[in-house]
Amino acid sequence: MDATMTLNLLKDVKSLERDEVVAQFKAWGEPAYRADQLMQWLYQHHSTNWQVMANLPLSLRKKLEEQYTLQSLVPVRVQGSRDTTQKFLWRLGDGNLIESVLIPANPALYSEGSDRHTLCVSTQVGCAYGCKFCASGLDGWKRNLEPHEIVEQIVAVERLGDRGGTSDENQAGEPSKTRLVDNIVVMGMGEPLANYDHLIKALRILNAPYGMGIGARKITISTSGLAPRIRQLAAEPMQFRLAISLHGATDAVRNKIMPVNRKYPLAELVSACRDYQRAKGRMITLEYILIAGVNDALDQARPLANLARNLHAKINLIPYNKVEGLPWERPSVETCENFLQNLLGAGVTATLRREKGHDIDAACGQLRLKVEKETQTPA
Repeated sequence: MDATMTLNLLKDVKSLERDEVVAQFKAWGEPAYRADQLMQWLYQHHSTNWQVMANLPLSLRKKLEEQYTLQSLVPVRVQGSRDTTQKFLWRLGDGNLIESVLIPANPALYSEGSDRHTLCVSTQVGCAYGCKFCASGLDGWKRNLEPHEIVEQIVAVERLGDRGGTSDENQAGEPSKTRLVDNIVVMGMGEPLANYDHLIKALRILNAPYGMGIGARKITISTSGLAPRIRQLAAEPMQFRLAISLHGATDAVRNKIMPVNRKYPLAELVSACRDYQRAKGRMITLEYILIAGVNDALDQARPLANLARNLHAKINLIPYNKVEGLPWERPSVETCENFLQNLLGAGVTATLRREKGHDIDAACGQLRLKVEKETQTPA
C-alpha cells in the first residue's frame, strides 16, 4: 500500500473531539492532560507538524503520526478586495479546491451589532442542489467535506494571520492572542445541511473551549431549504443561528431558480422554520439575493415582507454577484435601494448588503471554477 493510499485511510486528528482523543490516549496508557496539550498545539498554536509539539513525549508523537493525519489546507490563491474582504482558495489533501471568504466588520450581517470579522466557510466540494444562479454547482457535486476540512478553514485563516504564511517556523512559540475570525457563517460552497453530521461535529469543535472557542450564537448555518434537517437542527442543544437562502418569496419564483423548492415548497419550509423558532426562540435571517428581472420587482417585496412578518424574521438583501457563464445580472443600485425601502415601509427588519467582494469573484464557487479553468487550458 503506497503512502497516498495510507494517508487516505487515516482519520485526521482535527476530526476528533476531545473525549475521543482522551479515550485514544487512555488506550495508549497516556494521561488525559496530554489531550489538552495536543488541543493547544492544534487550536492555539495552529500547528501543522507533529515534531513541534515539544511537550508531548516522542513516543506519543510517533503513535499519533502513525494513526492520524495532520492535514492543513494549502492556500492556492488569496484575493483581497478594495473593501478588505478576502477570498481564500484552498487545496484539499486530494487535490480538490474549496473557498472561504473573510468579511470585515459590518452591522448588516448575522449577529447584533458589528460582526468584526466573519468567515464564510464551505461544507462540500461542489453542490448537488443546482440553484440556477450559483457557481458552486456548475461543476456538479464531488464529495462532502470531512469535519477537519471544515475546522481547518478557520484554523488556516488564523494561521495566515499569525505568520503571513503556512510555515511551521515559530510554531513552538507563544500562541497568538489576537483572533482574526470572530464569527462563522456556513454558507460557502455546498448545501451545509446535506453534510449534516460532519458539519455539526466540526462546529462542536470550533465552539468548544479546547477548540476555537467561538460562541454558538456567533455561528450561522445557512440552508436552501432542507426542511427535515432544519427540524433536526432545532433538536440540537447548541444555539446556532439559522439563515434561509430564500431568494424568492413565492413558489413560482423559487421553483424557477431553486430546484430544492419542488421537494420542500414554501409551506413546508415555513413550517420547519416555525418548529426551529419554537425550539430555539431565535430570530431567523432570510437571505435574498436580488437578481435583475427575476425577483427584484417591487411586487415581490410584499410577499417577502409578509413571510418575514409571519416568521418574525429579518431580511438580508444581497445584490447578485455576476457569475461567468450564467445569464443573471445584478440590479441597479436604485432598484436595490427601492426594494429595501419597500420592505422597511412594510414594517419589517431588513438590511442591504453593500459592496463586499464584488471585485474578487466572491460568489460561491466562482474563484474555484476560474482557477480550474485556467489550469485546464493548454499553454
